Amino acid sequence: MKMIKTIPALPVHNIDNATKFYDVKLGFICQYKDNGFAKLIRDEVEIHLWAACDKSWKWRSIFLFVRPIWSGAESFIAGTHSCRVQVVEIDELYKELKQNGVLYNFQTIVEKTDWGTKEFPTLDLHRNLLTFYEIIEH
Repeated sequence: MKMIKTIPALPVHNIDNATKFYDVKLGFICQYKDNGFAKLIRDEVEIHLWAACDKSWKWRSIFLFVRPIWSGAESFIAGTHSCRVQVVEIDELYKELKQNGVLYNFQTIVEKTDWGTKEFPTLDLHRNLLTFYEIIEH
């Protein structure tokens, strides 16, 4: 038995806007999209987006003892997830994303880590954290 793949599923408020962001800013191609879900691909990486757009919790919050928040698609979930994406030639990707204006902040650089990677973070449109990393030789 072995595990062979993982696909991050990131919550977003708006599937259409998020899909456009992943296409234009991050270079992903949308392979499937409906009102509540999108499947995006870039090279060998697959990311799923799901709609966390239920705002009814705002009105139920005063009655939590009667009916707790539980749908799993509440709007406050969007932007709370993260994933790590392994890449090759991280410096080239860094230049691309810097040019596209999607780095985590203006001080973001590609950093070497103590655990043998070079990496940098960025946020998607809904503030989910994506960390791109490359394994390097020690």
